[in-house]
Amino acid sequence: MRYFIEIAYNGKNYHGWQIQPDAISVQEVLERALSTLFRKEIKVTGAGRTDTGVHAKQLFAHFDVEEVEDISQLVFRLNSFLPKDISVKDIFKVKEEAHARFDAVEREYKYLITLRKDPFLENFAYLIHQKPKLTLMNEAANTLLDYNDFQCFSRSKTDVKTYHCSIQKAAWTEKDSQLTFTIAADRFLRNMVRAIVGTLLDVGYEKISLAEFHDIIRSKDRSRAGASAPAHGLYLTKVIYPETIKQ
Repeated sequence: MRYFIEIAYNGKNYHGWQIQPDAISVQEVLERALSTLFRKEIKVTGAGRTDTGVHAKQLFAHFDVEEVEDISQLVFRLNSFLPKDISVKDIFKVKEEAHARFDAVEREYKYLITLRKDPFLENFAYLIHQKPKLTLMNEAANTLLDYNDFQCFSRSKTDVKTYHCSIQKAAWTEKDSQLTFTIAADRFLRNMVRAIVGTLLDVGYEKISLAEFHDIIRSKDRSRAGASAPAHGLYLTKVIYPETIKQ
């Protein structure tokens, strides 16, 4: 039987989602806990990969086991096995062909910036000391919807077959002393959101113009875009699937 598992995690202590040699990852910790409970090797496939230090408020993965009789008990036991910075929110049965990565129709990220030093946001928001011009940043963010090739915001030497993404939403909001960037798309490239945030901050500080922002996207050249914003301000907040995946 195939099951989807919904998790959330604080990414501070992990080298991202995906298993890698000589570094601890969320996927490795989750697989270890599942394998311990089921007393056999369990592999999980995630909706996507988050980079080192990036957080997730919602991420789905799928795994295959014999039928689970008491899902609520499994959730409870898994949370008992997992460290405090990873939590299981739900587990549910899906169709055998359902795929956590390929069936996702939309993913949403948020990037959090704080304009004021806050000990409770130390590892969860990017502290900046000068407020950028939000109007300019939103003008630039809105133009992202007019493009579909984002190679200029992708990590170099990546193994993707296409740099095309369909962005449905990209906007900044301000509340109290915090700025939040929300972006939703069908898929994202490695390092894409952090590179976009860094470049939009350059627009907000008037280091580059709106016309230059367009030129950067058209150039497909990562070296022309801004520096990536720090990982600890980034959150994967939502992954959406069609209802038809459920049994």
